[in-house]
Amino acid sequence: MSISFSKPPECILRDSPSGESPLSHPSGQWLPGASINPAQNCLNVNGKRSLNDTVIIWRDEQLDDLPLQRMTLEELRDEVWLVAYALKSLGLEKGSAIAIDMPMNVKSVVIYLAIVLASYVVVSIADSFAASEISTRLKISKAKVIFTQDLIMRGDKSIPLYSRVVDAQSPMAVVIPTKGSEFSMKLRNGDVSWHDFLEKVNNLKGKEFIATEQPIETFTNILFSSGTTGDPKAIPWTNITPLKAAADAWCHMDVRKGDVVCWPTNLGWMMGPWLVYASLLNGASVALYIGSPLGSAFAKFVQDAKVTMLGVIPSIVRSWRSTNSTSGYDWSSIRCFGSTGEASNVDEYLWLMGRALYKPIIEYCGGTEIGGGFVCGSLLQAQSLAAFSTPAMCCSLFILDDEGLPIPQNVPGIGELALGPLMLGASNTLLNADHYGVYFKGMPLLNGKVLRRHGDVFERTARGYYHAHGRSDDTMNLGGIKVSSVEIERICNGVDSSILETAAIGVPPSGGGPELLTIAVVFKDSNSTKQDLHQLRMSFNSALQKKLNPLFRVSQVVTLPSLPRTASNKVMRRVLRQQLSETNQNSKI
Repeated sequence: MSISFSKPPECILRDSPSGESPLSHPSGQWLPGASINPAQNCLNVNGKRSLNDTVIIWRDEQLDDLPLQRMTLEELRDEVWLVAYALKSLGLEKGSAIAIDMPMNVKSVVIYLAIVLASYVVVSIADSFAASEISTRLKISKAKVIFTQDLIMRGDKSIPLYSRVVDAQSPMAVVIPTKGSEFSMKLRNGDVSWHDFLEKVNNLKGKEFIATEQPIETFTNILFSSGTTGDPKAIPWTNITPLKAAADAWCHMDVRKGDVVCWPTNLGWMMGPWLVYASLLNGASVALYIGSPLGSAFAKFVQDAKVTMLGVIPSIVRSWRSTNSTSGYDWSSIRCFGSTGEASNVDEYLWLMGRALYKPIIEYCGGTEIGGGFVCGSLLQAQSLAAFSTPAMCCSLFILDDEGLPIPQNVPGIGELALGPLMLGASNTLLNADHYGVYFKGMPLLNGKVLRRHGDVFERTARGYYHAHGRSDDTMNLGGIKVSSVEIERICNGVDSSILETAAIGVPPSGGGPELLTIAVVFKDSNSTKQDLHQLRMSFNSALQKKLNPLFRVSQVVTLPSLPRTASNKVMRRVLRQQLSETNQNSKI
Protein backbone atom coordinates (compact mmCIF):
# COMPACT_ATOMS: atom_id res chain seq x y z
CA MET A 1 0.00 0.00 0.00
CA SER A 2 3.06 2.30 -0.22
CA ILE A 3 2.98 2.98 3.56
CA SER A 4 6.04 4.90 4.76
CA PHE A 5 7.41 4.78 8.31
CA SER A 6 9.80 7.35 9.76
CA LYS A 7 11.13 4.46 11.82
CA PRO A 8 10.50 1.00 10.35
CA PRO A 9 9.11 -1.86 12.48
CA GLU A 10 11.49 -4.37 14.02
CA CYS A 11 9.20 -7.16 12.74
CA ILE A 12 5.58 -7.59 11.64
CA LEU A 13 4.26 -9.43 14.70
CA ARG A 14 5.70 -10.26 18.09
CA ASP A 15 3.40 -12.73 19.85
CA SER A 16 4.18 -11.30 23.28
CA PRO A 17 6.83 -8.98 24.77
CA SER A 18 10.00 -10.81 25.67
CA GLY A 19 9.76 -12.69 28.96
CA GLU A 20 5.98 -12.16 29.28
CA SER A 21 3.23 -14.78 29.08
CA PRO A 22 0.98 -14.61 25.98
CA LEU A 23 -1.96 -14.36 28.41
CA SER A 24 -0.69 -10.99 29.72
CA HIS A 25 -0.58 -9.54 26.20
CA PRO A 26 -3.14 -11.67 24.30
CA SER A 27 -3.36 -9.44 21.20
CA GLY A 28 0.40 -9.55 20.56
CA GLN A 29 2.46 -6.60 19.35
CA TRP A 30 2.10 -5.57 15.71
CA LEU A 31 4.86 -3.57 13.96
CA PRO A 32 6.85 -3.13 17.22
CA GLY A 33 9.28 -0.21 17.31
CA ALA A 34 7.76 1.57 14.29
CA SER A 35 6.94 5.30 14.11
CA ILE A 36 4.40 6.70 11.64
CA ASN A 37 1.78 9.37 11.03
CA PRO A 38 -1.22 7.91 9.14
CA ALA A 39 -2.54 11.35 8.10
CA GLN A 40 0.84 12.15 6.54
CA ASN A 41 0.57 8.89 4.59
CA CYS A 42 -2.84 10.02 3.29
CA LEU A 43 -1.24 13.20 1.90
CA ASN A 44 1.99 11.73 0.50
CA VAL A 45 2.83 11.87 -3.18
CA ASN A 46 3.90 8.37 -4.18
CA GLY A 47 3.41 5.76 -6.91
CA LYS A 48 -0.33 5.79 -6.18
CA ARG A 49 -0.98 9.46 -6.95
CA SER A 50 0.30 12.89 -7.98
CA LEU A 51 -0.59 16.39 -6.72
CA ASN A 52 -3.16 16.89 -9.51
CA ASP A 53 -5.13 13.73 -8.73
CA THR A 54 -8.68 14.18 -7.41
CA VAL A 55 -8.97 12.88 -3.83
CA ILE A 56 -12.44 14.10 -2.75
CA ILE A 57 -15.61 14.37 -4.88
CA TRP A 58 -18.79 15.78 -3.37
CA ARG A 59 -22.18 17.32 -3.93
CA ASP A 60 -24.62 19.06 -1.60
CA GLU A 61 -28.25 18.02 -1.41
CA GLN A 62 -30.59 20.16 -3.56
CA LEU A 63 -27.71 21.10 -5.90
CA ASP A 64 -28.21 17.88 -7.82
CA ASP A 65 -28.20 19.44 -11.29
CA LEU A 66 -24.95 21.34 -10.71
CA PRO A 67 -21.55 19.86 -11.62
CA LEU A 68 -19.75 17.80 -9.00
CA GLN A 69 -17.24 19.57 -6.78
CA ARG A 70 -13.71 18.16 -6.66
CA MET A 71 -10.57 18.62 -4.58
CA THR A 72 -7.09 17.63 -5.72
CA LEU A 73 -4.38 16.21 -3.48
CA GLU A 74 -2.54 19.56 -3.64
CA GLU A 75 -5.67 21.44 -2.49
CA LEU A 76 -6.33 18.92 0.28
CA ARG A 77 -2.77 19.22 1.56
CA ASP A 78 -2.99 23.04 1.69
CA GLU A 79 -6.29 22.89 3.62
CA VAL A 80 -5.08 20.24 6.10
CA TRP A 81 -1.75 22.03 6.71
CA LEU A 82 -3.53 25.33 7.46
CA VAL A 83 -5.91 23.71 9.97
CA ALA A 84 -2.96 21.89 11.59
CA TYR A 85 -1.13 25.24 12.05
CA ALA A 86 -4.31 26.77 13.53
CA LEU A 87 -4.60 23.84 15.96
CA LYS A 88 -0.98 24.26 17.04
CA SER A 89 -1.64 27.96 17.71
CA LEU A 90 -4.12 26.95 20.45
CA GLY A 91 -1.17 25.82 22.59
CA LEU A 92 -2.63 22.41 23.47
CA GLU A 93 -0.41 19.63 24.80
CA LYS A 94 0.64 16.91 22.37
CA GLY A 95 -1.91 14.08 22.52
CA SER A 96 -4.82 16.33 23.58
CA ALA A 97 -8.29 15.11 22.59
CA ILE A 98 -10.21 17.22 20.04
CA ALA A 99 -13.81 16.33 19.20
CA ILE A 100 -15.63 16.50 15.85
CA ASP A 101 -19.45 16.64 15.90
CA MET A 102 -20.34 17.38 12.28
CA PRO A 103 -21.88 15.77 9.20
CA MET A 104 -19.34 13.97 7.03
CA ASN A 105 -18.35 16.66 4.56
CA VAL A 106 -15.15 18.08 3.10
CA LYS A 107 -14.41 20.29 6.11
CA SER A 108 -14.87 17.49 8.64
CA VAL A 109 -12.49 15.25 6.63
CA VAL A 110 -9.91 18.09 6.50
CA ILE A 111 -10.27 18.68 10.26
CA TYR A 112 -9.95 14.94 10.97
CA LEU A 113 -6.69 14.66 9.02
CA ALA A 114 -5.31 17.88 10.52
CA ILE A 115 -5.89 16.67 14.10
CA VAL A 116 -4.01 13.42 13.42
CA LEU A 117 -1.28 15.20 11.41
CA ALA A 118 -0.63 17.59 14.33
CA SER A 119 -0.34 14.66 16.81
CA TYR A 120 -3.65 15.21 18.60
CA VAL A 121 -6.43 12.64 19.12
CA VAL A 122 -9.80 12.84 17.31
CA VAL A 123 -12.90 12.25 19.45
CA SER A 124 -15.61 10.93 17.11
CA ILE A 125 -19.19 12.07 17.89
CA ALA A 126 -22.09 11.32 15.54
CA ASP A 127 -24.06 14.41 14.44
CA SER A 128 -27.33 12.64 15.34
CA PHE A 129 -26.60 12.50 19.07
CA ALA A 130 -28.59 14.36 21.70
CA ALA A 131 -26.87 16.76 24.12
CA SER A 132 -26.65 14.14 26.91
CA GLU A 133 -24.85 11.66 24.60
CA ILE A 134 -22.47 14.38 23.38
CA SER A 135 -21.73 15.35 27.00
CA THR A 136 -20.96 11.74 28.01
CA ARG A 137 -18.45 11.35 25.18
CA LEU A 138 -16.76 14.69 25.87
CA LYS A 139 -16.34 13.82 29.56
CA ILE A 140 -15.00 10.30 28.96
CA SER A 141 -12.48 11.54 26.37
CA LYS A 142 -11.57 14.77 28.26
CA ALA A 143 -11.80 16.70 24.99
CA LYS A 144 -10.24 20.17 25.05
CA VAL A 145 -11.89 21.56 21.88
CA ILE A 146 -14.84 20.59 19.69
CA PHE A 147 -15.46 21.33 15.99
CA THR A 148 -19.11 21.66 14.99
CA GLN A 149 -21.58 23.46 12.67
CA ASP A 150 -24.37 25.86 13.51
CA LEU A 151 -26.97 23.78 11.63
CA ILE A 152 -27.42 20.60 9.64
CA MET A 153 -29.37 21.09 6.40
CA ARG A 154 -31.64 18.20 5.34
CA GLY A 155 -33.78 19.18 2.38
CA ASP A 156 -35.77 22.25 3.46
CA LYS A 157 -35.18 21.54 7.16
CA SER A 158 -32.58 23.20 9.40
CA ILE A 159 -31.61 20.96 12.32
CA PRO A 160 -29.75 22.75 15.15
CA LEU A 161 -26.35 21.26 16.01
CA TYR A 162 -24.32 23.99 17.77
CA SER A 163 -27.10 24.47 20.36
CA ARG A 164 -26.86 20.75 21.25
CA VAL A 165 -23.10 21.13 21.74
CA VAL A 166 -23.73 24.14 24.02
CA ASP A 167 -26.35 22.17 25.98
CA ALA A 168 -23.73 19.44 26.41
CA GLN A 169 -21.53 22.04 28.21
CA SER A 170 -18.74 21.43 25.75
CA PRO A 171 -15.25 22.95 25.96
CA MET A 172 -14.30 25.68 23.47
CA ALA A 173 -16.15 25.18 20.17
CA VAL A 174 -14.93 26.09 16.70
CA VAL A 175 -18.16 26.70 14.79
CA ILE A 176 -18.56 26.44 11.02
CA PRO A 177 -21.46 28.37 9.44
CA THR A 178 -23.59 26.17 7.17
CA LYS A 179 -24.68 29.02 4.89
CA GLY A 180 -22.05 31.51 3.73
CA SER A 181 -20.23 33.23 6.59
CA GLU A 182 -23.19 34.33 8.72
CA PHE A 183 -24.41 32.46 11.80
CA SER A 184 -28.06 31.96 12.63
CA MET A 185 -27.27 32.44 16.34
CA LYS A 186 -24.86 34.24 18.68
CA LEU A 187 -21.80 32.26 19.75
CA ARG A 188 -21.09 31.49 23.38
CA ASN A 189 -18.25 33.40 25.10
CA GLY A 190 -14.97 31.63 24.33
CA ASP A 191 -16.23 29.95 21.16
CA VAL A 192 -14.80 31.03 17.81
CA SER A 193 -16.00 31.02 14.23
CA TRP A 194 -14.22 28.93 11.60
CA HIS A 195 -13.13 32.16 9.88
CA ASP A 196 -11.53 33.58 13.06
CA PHE A 197 -9.92 30.22 13.87
CA LEU A 198 -8.06 30.22 10.52
CA GLU A 199 -7.51 34.00 10.29
CA LYS A 200 -4.52 34.09 12.65
CA VAL A 201 -2.51 31.58 10.55
CA ASN A 202 -3.59 32.72 7.06
CA ASN A 203 -0.03 33.92 6.39
CA LEU A 204 1.06 30.24 6.53
CA LYS A 205 -1.28 29.11 3.73
CA GLY A 206 0.56 26.80 1.34
CA LYS A 207 3.43 26.20 3.76
CA GLU A 208 4.02 22.51 4.52
CA PHE A 209 3.18 21.40 8.05
CA ILE A 210 5.86 19.00 9.23
CA ALA A 211 3.98 16.04 10.68
CA THR A 212 4.87 14.57 14.03
CA GLU A 213 5.63 10.88 13.56
CA GLN A 214 4.85 8.93 16.73
CA PRO A 215 5.25 5.37 18.08
CA ILE A 216 2.89 2.85 16.55
CA GLU A 217 0.85 2.42 19.80
CA THR A 218 0.04 6.18 20.03
CA PHE A 219 -3.70 6.99 20.10
CA THR A 220 -5.09 8.83 17.05
CA ASN A 221 -8.88 8.53 17.50
CA ILE A 222 -11.33 7.75 20.31
CA LEU A 223 -14.52 6.09 19.07
CA PHE A 224 -17.43 4.74 21.06
CA SER A 225 -19.50 1.59 21.10
CA SER A 226 -23.22 2.16 20.68
CA GLY A 227 -23.83 2.18 24.42
CA THR A 228 -27.34 0.71 24.37
CA THR A 229 -26.92 -0.06 28.09
CA GLY A 230 -24.88 2.17 30.41
CA ASP A 231 -22.03 4.37 29.21
CA PRO A 232 -20.63 3.59 25.76
CA LYS A 233 -17.22 1.88 25.72
CA ALA A 234 -14.49 4.38 24.72
CA ILE A 235 -12.30 2.59 22.18
CA PRO A 236 -8.96 4.19 21.23
CA TRP A 237 -7.60 3.67 17.73
CA THR A 238 -3.81 3.70 17.49
CA ASN A 239 -1.53 4.44 14.56
CA ILE A 240 -1.97 0.80 13.47
CA THR A 241 -5.77 0.91 13.12
CA PRO A 242 -5.79 3.06 9.93
CA LEU A 243 -3.50 0.44 8.35
CA LYS A 244 -6.05 -2.27 9.22
CA ALA A 245 -8.90 -0.28 7.63
CA ALA A 246 -6.90 0.35 4.46
CA ALA A 247 -5.60 -3.24 4.29
CA ASP A 248 -9.15 -4.63 4.43
CA ALA A 249 -10.20 -2.38 1.54
CA TRP A 250 -7.08 -3.28 -0.45
CA CYS A 251 -7.34 -7.02 0.14
CA HIS A 252 -11.06 -7.71 0.17
CA MET A 253 -12.64 -4.95 -1.96
CA ASP A 254 -9.71 -4.33 -4.31
CA VAL A 255 -9.73 -0.55 -3.66
CA ARG A 256 -6.89 0.91 -5.70
CA LYS A 257 -5.50 3.97 -7.50
CA GLY A 258 -8.18 5.80 -9.48
CA ASP A 259 -11.13 4.24 -7.65
CA VAL A 260 -14.03 6.31 -6.29
CA VAL A 261 -15.26 5.02 -2.93
CA CYS A 262 -18.65 6.07 -1.53
CA TRP A 263 -20.12 4.86 1.76
CA PRO A 264 -22.89 6.95 3.41
CA THR A 265 -21.62 7.32 6.98
CA ASN A 266 -20.38 9.75 9.63
CA LEU A 267 -17.11 10.30 11.50
CA GLY A 268 -18.96 9.38 14.71
CA TRP A 269 -19.17 5.77 13.52
CA MET A 270 -16.13 3.65 12.68
CA MET A 271 -17.01 3.57 8.96
CA GLY A 272 -16.32 7.34 8.73
CA PRO A 273 -12.60 7.13 9.59
CA TRP A 274 -12.52 3.77 7.78
CA LEU A 275 -13.70 5.46 4.56
CA VAL A 276 -11.02 8.18 4.82
CA TYR A 277 -8.15 5.73 5.32
CA ALA A 278 -9.48 2.95 3.04
CA SER A 279 -9.67 5.46 0.18
CA LEU A 280 -6.70 7.80 0.66
CA LEU A 281 -4.11 5.21 1.74
CA ASN A 282 -4.95 3.17 -1.37
CA GLY A 283 -4.77 6.09 -3.84
CA ALA A 284 -8.56 6.28 -4.33
CA SER A 285 -10.98 9.24 -4.08
CA VAL A 286 -13.55 9.70 -1.30
CA ALA A 287 -17.06 10.44 -2.65
CA LEU A 288 -19.33 12.37 -0.26
CA TYR A 289 -23.01 13.17 -0.78
CA ILE A 290 -23.98 15.85 1.75
CA GLY A 291 -27.58 14.84 2.39
CA SER A 292 -29.86 11.82 2.68
CA PRO A 293 -28.74 8.68 0.81
CA LEU A 294 -32.31 7.36 0.52
CA GLY A 295 -33.61 9.29 -2.49
CA SER A 296 -33.01 9.43 -6.23
CA ALA A 297 -30.63 12.42 -5.81
CA PHE A 298 -28.12 10.11 -4.13
CA ALA A 299 -28.53 7.56 -6.95
CA LYS A 300 -27.75 10.35 -9.43
CA PHE A 301 -24.63 11.31 -7.42
CA VAL A 302 -23.37 7.70 -7.59
CA GLN A 303 -23.86 7.84 -11.38
CA ASP A 304 -22.25 11.27 -11.87
CA ALA A 305 -19.26 10.58 -9.59
CA LYS A 306 -18.67 7.26 -11.38
CA VAL A 307 -18.44 5.46 -8.04
CA THR A 308 -16.51 2.18 -8.31
CA MET A 309 -17.08 0.83 -4.77
CA LEU A 310 -20.41 1.63 -3.10
CA GLY A 311 -20.90 0.80 0.57
CA VAL A 312 -24.40 0.14 1.90
CA ILE A 313 -26.32 -1.03 4.94
CA PRO A 314 -29.31 -3.37 4.50
CA SER A 315 -31.95 -0.82 5.57
CA ILE A 316 -30.79 1.61 2.83
CA VAL A 317 -31.10 -1.14 0.20
CA ARG A 318 -34.59 -1.99 1.55
CA SER A 319 -35.61 1.65 1.18
CA TRP A 320 -34.19 1.97 -2.38
CA ARG A 321 -36.04 -1.16 -3.44
CA SER A 322 -39.38 -0.18 -1.88
CA THR A 323 -39.34 3.33 -3.46
CA ASN A 324 -37.51 2.34 -6.69
CA SER A 325 -35.35 5.45 -6.19
CA THR A 326 -32.39 4.09 -8.20
CA SER A 327 -34.48 3.64 -11.37
CA GLY A 328 -33.06 5.24 -14.51
CA TYR A 329 -29.53 5.84 -13.20
CA ASP A 330 -26.42 4.28 -14.68
CA TRP A 331 -24.37 2.48 -12.02
CA SER A 332 -22.21 0.56 -14.49
CA SER A 333 -19.00 2.10 -13.04
CA ILE A 334 -19.46 0.08 -9.85
CA ARG A 335 -16.98 -2.82 -9.62
CA CYS A 336 -18.27 -4.08 -6.28
CA PHE A 337 -20.51 -3.19 -3.36
CA GLY A 338 -19.61 -3.43 0.32
CA SER A 339 -22.21 -4.14 3.00
CA THR A 340 -22.03 -3.85 6.77
CA GLY A 341 -24.38 -3.39 9.73
CA GLU A 342 -27.30 -5.78 10.11
CA ALA A 343 -27.39 -9.20 8.45
CA SER A 344 -28.52 -8.85 4.84
CA ASN A 345 -31.35 -10.40 2.84
CA VAL A 346 -30.80 -12.61 -0.24
CA ASP A 347 -33.66 -11.18 -2.35
CA GLU A 348 -32.77 -7.55 -1.59
CA TYR A 349 -29.11 -8.12 -2.38
CA LEU A 350 -29.84 -9.91 -5.66
CA TRP A 351 -31.94 -6.83 -6.54
CA LEU A 352 -29.03 -4.53 -5.58
CA MET A 353 -26.56 -6.46 -7.76
CA GLY A 354 -28.97 -5.97 -10.65
CA ARG A 355 -28.52 -2.18 -10.41
CA ALA A 356 -24.87 -2.58 -11.50
CA LEU A 357 -24.81 -5.38 -14.05
CA TYR A 358 -24.69 -8.02 -11.28
CA LYS A 359 -21.44 -6.94 -9.67
CA PRO A 360 -20.62 -8.78 -6.42
CA ILE A 361 -21.49 -7.61 -2.90
CA ILE A 362 -18.64 -8.02 -0.42
CA GLU A 363 -20.22 -8.67 2.98
CA TYR A 364 -18.09 -7.07 5.70
CA CYS A 365 -18.55 -7.62 9.44
CA GLY A 366 -16.31 -6.22 12.15
CA GLY A 367 -16.37 -3.77 14.97
CA THR A 368 -15.14 -0.43 16.23
CA GLU A 369 -12.68 -2.25 18.52
CA ILE A 370 -11.19 -4.03 15.48
CA GLY A 371 -10.89 -1.04 13.13
CA GLY A 372 -12.33 -3.07 10.29
CA GLY A 373 -13.64 -6.56 9.65
CA PHE A 374 -13.00 -10.00 11.11
CA VAL A 375 -15.06 -11.85 8.48
CA CYS A 376 -15.89 -10.77 4.94
CA GLY A 377 -16.12 -11.70 1.30
CA SER A 378 -13.36 -11.62 -1.27
CA LEU A 379 -13.16 -10.89 -4.99
CA LEU A 380 -10.78 -13.89 -5.21
CA GLN A 381 -13.45 -16.40 -4.12
CA ALA A 382 -16.88 -17.50 -5.30
CA GLN A 383 -19.40 -15.54 -3.25
CA SER A 384 -22.77 -16.64 -1.88
CA LEU A 385 -25.49 -14.01 -1.44
CA ALA A 386 -25.85 -12.61 2.09
CA ALA A 387 -22.89 -14.71 3.27
CA PHE A 388 -19.22 -14.25 4.15
CA SER A 389 -16.62 -16.41 2.44
CA THR A 390 -13.51 -15.94 4.58
CA PRO A 391 -12.02 -14.64 7.80
CA ALA A 392 -10.52 -11.18 7.11
CA MET A 393 -6.79 -11.04 6.43
CA CYS A 394 -4.89 -11.45 9.76
CA CYS A 395 -7.98 -12.87 11.54
CA SER A 396 -9.10 -16.34 12.62
CA LEU A 397 -12.64 -17.38 13.62
CA PHE A 398 -13.94 -20.02 16.02
CA ILE A 399 -17.56 -21.04 16.59
CA LEU A 400 -18.21 -22.17 20.16
CA ASP A 401 -20.43 -25.15 20.97
CA ASP A 402 -22.94 -25.33 23.86
CA GLU A 403 -20.06 -26.11 26.24
CA GLY A 404 -18.27 -22.92 25.18
CA LEU A 405 -15.52 -24.78 23.30
CA PRO A 406 -14.52 -24.28 19.62
CA ILE A 407 -16.05 -26.77 17.20
CA PRO A 408 -13.45 -28.20 14.78
CA GLN A 409 -12.51 -25.92 11.88
CA ASN A 410 -14.29 -26.78 8.60
CA VAL A 411 -17.13 -28.50 10.48
CA PRO A 412 -20.54 -26.86 9.97
CA GLY A 413 -22.28 -25.49 13.05
CA ILE A 414 -23.86 -22.49 14.75
CA GLY A 415 -22.94 -20.78 18.00
CA GLU A 416 -21.34 -17.76 19.60
CA LEU A 417 -18.34 -16.50 17.67
CA ALA A 418 -14.87 -16.16 19.20
CA LEU A 419 -11.91 -14.56 17.46
CA GLY A 420 -8.25 -15.52 17.44
CA PRO A 421 -6.50 -12.96 19.69
CA LEU A 422 -3.82 -11.92 17.17
CA MET A 423 -5.48 -9.33 14.90
CA LEU A 424 -3.77 -6.42 13.15
CA GLY A 425 -5.28 -3.15 14.42
CA ALA A 426 -7.49 -4.62 17.16
CA SER A 427 -7.82 -2.70 20.43
CA ASN A 428 -5.58 -3.41 23.42
CA THR A 429 -7.24 -1.03 25.86
CA LEU A 430 -10.49 0.75 26.74
CA LEU A 431 -10.58 4.19 28.37
CA ASN A 432 -13.48 3.46 30.71
CA ALA A 433 -13.60 -0.32 31.13
CA ASP A 434 -11.34 -3.32 31.78
CA HIS A 435 -10.29 -4.44 28.30
CA TYR A 436 -9.22 -7.94 29.40
CA GLY A 437 -12.45 -8.37 31.37
CA VAL A 438 -14.63 -7.31 28.42
CA TYR A 439 -12.93 -9.32 25.67
CA PHE A 440 -10.91 -12.18 27.21
CA LYS A 441 -12.00 -13.07 30.75
CA GLY A 442 -13.67 -16.49 30.88
CA MET A 443 -12.92 -17.33 27.25
CA PRO A 444 -11.45 -20.74 26.31
CA LEU A 445 -7.77 -21.35 25.59
CA LEU A 446 -6.66 -22.74 22.24
CA ASN A 447 -3.03 -23.75 21.65
CA GLY A 448 -1.99 -21.71 24.69
CA LYS A 449 -3.78 -18.55 23.52
CA VAL A 450 -6.96 -17.13 25.02
CA LEU A 451 -9.71 -16.50 22.43
CA ARG A 452 -11.32 -13.06 22.10
CA ARG A 453 -15.03 -12.55 22.81
CA HIS A 454 -17.11 -10.80 20.16
CA GLY A 455 -20.74 -11.51 21.06
CA ASP A 456 -22.22 -12.40 17.64
CA VAL A 457 -23.93 -15.67 16.78
CA PHE A 458 -22.44 -17.14 13.57
CA GLU A 459 -23.10 -20.17 11.43
CA ARG A 460 -20.56 -22.01 9.29
CA THR A 461 -22.30 -23.87 6.46
CA ALA A 462 -21.39 -27.23 4.93
CA ARG A 463 -20.01 -25.31 1.91
CA GLY A 464 -17.69 -23.26 4.15
CA TYR A 465 -19.58 -19.95 4.06
CA TYR A 466 -20.49 -17.96 7.17
CA HIS A 467 -23.86 -16.41 8.07
CA ALA A 468 -24.39 -13.78 10.76
CA HIS A 469 -27.33 -14.35 13.11
CA GLY A 470 -27.21 -11.17 15.18
CA ARG A 471 -25.90 -10.57 18.68
CA SER A 472 -25.82 -13.49 21.10
CA ASP A 473 -28.17 -11.48 23.31
CA ASP A 474 -30.57 -11.36 20.31
CA THR A 475 -30.92 -15.13 20.52
CA MET A 476 -34.15 -16.37 22.10
CA ASN A 477 -35.32 -19.66 23.50
CA LEU A 478 -38.67 -20.73 22.04
CA GLY A 479 -40.00 -23.94 23.58
CA GLY A 480 -36.47 -25.08 24.41
CA ILE A 481 -35.15 -24.35 20.91
CA LYS A 482 -32.49 -21.65 20.47
CA VAL A 483 -33.12 -19.37 17.50
CA SER A 484 -31.75 -16.00 16.44
CA SER A 485 -33.93 -12.96 15.78
CA VAL A 486 -32.38 -12.57 12.33
CA GLU A 487 -33.51 -16.03 11.16
CA ILE A 488 -37.13 -15.25 12.12
CA GLU A 489 -36.98 -11.73 10.61
CA ARG A 490 -35.73 -13.03 7.26
CA ILE A 491 -38.86 -15.14 6.92
CA CYS A 492 -41.31 -12.55 8.31
CA ASN A 493 -40.00 -9.79 6.01
CA GLY A 494 -41.13 -11.81 2.98
CA VAL A 495 -44.63 -12.64 4.21
CA ASP A 496 -46.38 -9.51 2.88
CA SER A 497 -45.30 -6.94 0.28
CA SER A 498 -46.52 -4.09 2.52
CA ILE A 499 -43.81 -4.87 5.13
CA LEU A 500 -40.66 -2.74 5.14
CA GLU A 501 -38.91 -4.55 8.00
CA THR A 502 -39.54 -6.54 11.16
CA ALA A 503 -37.87 -7.19 14.50
CA ALA A 504 -38.36 -10.48 16.36
CA ILE A 505 -38.21 -10.32 20.15
CA GLY A 506 -38.69 -12.94 22.83
CA VAL A 507 -40.74 -11.25 25.56
CA PRO A 508 -41.04 -12.89 28.99
CA PRO A 509 -44.71 -13.08 30.04
CA SER A 510 -45.67 -10.95 33.04
CA GLY A 511 -46.44 -14.03 35.15
CA GLY A 512 -43.17 -15.80 34.28
CA GLY A 513 -42.65 -18.79 31.99
CA PRO A 514 -41.14 -19.32 28.53
CA GLU A 515 -40.52 -16.35 26.22
CA LEU A 516 -43.35 -15.36 23.89
CA LEU A 517 -42.42 -14.48 20.31
CA THR A 518 -43.43 -10.93 19.40
CA ILE A 519 -42.96 -9.45 15.92
CA ALA A 520 -42.62 -5.66 15.63
CA VAL A 521 -43.58 -4.56 12.09
CA VAL A 522 -42.74 -1.40 10.17
CA PHE A 523 -44.90 -0.93 7.06
CA LYS A 524 -43.68 0.73 3.85
CA ASP A 525 -46.60 3.14 4.06
CA SER A 526 -46.27 4.72 7.50
CA ASN A 527 -49.93 5.86 7.29
CA SER A 528 -51.17 2.32 6.78
CA THR A 529 -53.80 1.56 9.43
CA LYS A 530 -55.87 -0.94 7.46
CA GLN A 531 -53.65 -3.96 8.15
CA ASP A 532 -55.37 -6.89 9.82
CA LEU A 533 -52.80 -7.76 12.51
CA HIS A 534 -54.58 -11.02 13.41
CA GLN A 535 -54.34 -12.17 9.78
CA LEU A 536 -50.69 -11.04 9.64
CA ARG A 537 -49.93 -13.05 12.79
CA MET A 538 -51.47 -16.15 11.19
CA SER A 539 -49.36 -15.57 8.04
CA PHE A 540 -46.20 -15.23 10.16
CA ASN A 541 -47.05 -18.47 11.98
CA SER A 542 -47.66 -20.34 8.74
CA ALA A 543 -44.36 -19.15 7.19
CA LEU A 544 -42.26 -19.82 10.32
CA GLN A 545 -43.75 -23.26 10.89
CA LYS A 546 -43.23 -24.22 7.25
CA LYS A 547 -39.72 -22.78 6.76
CA LEU A 548 -38.13 -22.83 10.23
CA ASN A 549 -39.77 -25.00 12.86
CA PRO A 550 -43.33 -26.40 13.17
CA LEU A 551 -43.31 -25.64 16.91
CA PHE A 552 -42.74 -21.87 16.57
CA ARG A 553 -45.71 -19.61 17.19
CA VAL A 554 -46.05 -15.80 17.11
CA SER A 555 -47.91 -14.59 20.20
CA GLN A 556 -48.23 -10.92 19.33
CA VAL A 557 -47.78 -8.50 16.40
CA VAL A 558 -47.19 -4.80 17.12
CA THR A 559 -46.74 -1.98 14.63
CA LEU A 560 -44.11 0.76 14.90
CA PRO A 561 -43.32 3.81 12.70
CA SER A 562 -39.63 2.75 12.79
CA LEU A 563 -37.32 0.40 14.68
CA PRO A 564 -35.04 1.85 17.39
CA ARG A 565 -31.46 1.76 16.15
CA THR A 566 -28.00 2.58 17.40
CA ALA A 567 -26.02 5.32 15.66
CA SER A 568 -24.32 2.59 13.61
CA ASN A 569 -27.73 1.31 12.40
CA LYS A 570 -28.00 -1.86 14.49
CA VAL A 571 -31.53 -2.65 15.65
CA MET A 572 -31.80 -2.25 19.44
CA ARG A 573 -33.85 -5.38 20.15
CA ARG A 574 -33.02 -5.10 23.86
CA VAL A 575 -34.76 -1.71 23.96
CA LEU A 576 -37.81 -3.18 22.18
CA ARG A 577 -37.85 -6.15 24.55
CA GLN A 578 -37.78 -3.84 27.57
CA GLN A 579 -40.53 -1.58 26.16
CA LEU A 580 -42.81 -4.51 25.27
CA SER A 581 -42.23 -6.18 28.66
CA GLU A 582 -43.22 -2.95 30.42
CA THR A 583 -46.28 -2.53 28.15
CA ASN A 584 -47.44 -6.10 28.88
CA GLN A 585 -46.92 -5.59 32.62
CA ASN A 586 -48.87 -2.30 32.61
CA SER A 587 -51.76 -3.75 30.61
CA LYS A 588 -52.03 -6.62 33.11
CA ILE A 589 -52.07 -4.15 36.02
